[in-house]
Amino acid sequence: MPTADVGDALPEWTVDPVDAEKMKTMAALLADPNPIHWDVEAVRDLGMGDRPVNQGPSNMAYVANMLAAWSGGHQHLRTLRVRFLANVFAGDRVVAGGRVSAVEPADGGTLATCEVWLRRGDDTVMAGEARVLLPA
Repeated sequence: MPTADVGDALPEWTVDPVDAEKMKTMAALLADPNPIHWDVEAVRDLGMGDRPVNQGPSNMAYVANMLAAWSGGHQHLRTLRVRFLANVFAGDRVVAGGRVSAVEPADGGTLATCEVWLRRGDDTVMAGEARVLLPA
């Protein structure tokens, strides 16, 4: 199991490219009626470019997957709070990452508080904080 010290960087999780077909599937699973996730004309009509927009829950999942890979599983994720700062589009390359900002003893291990983000190039498209239990 991993250990954590304040300031440690978390291993990055990369999605390259963000897949437009997966956006269609996610829209169906979420019963999301917003056409910006599958209809390029709807995106153009809104002046947002010419590529479908990825769903926010998918962007959050990239960060959750990064935390799970680091901690040994999704069951160790205790909280995840984020702000959406920009859109992610089909074809983008995004990287989820983070840094340990605090650690404290907890039942069964160590509770790590982490600053987390999702970046597209130099742009941070999502940022927030997560708490992860690192089992003993």
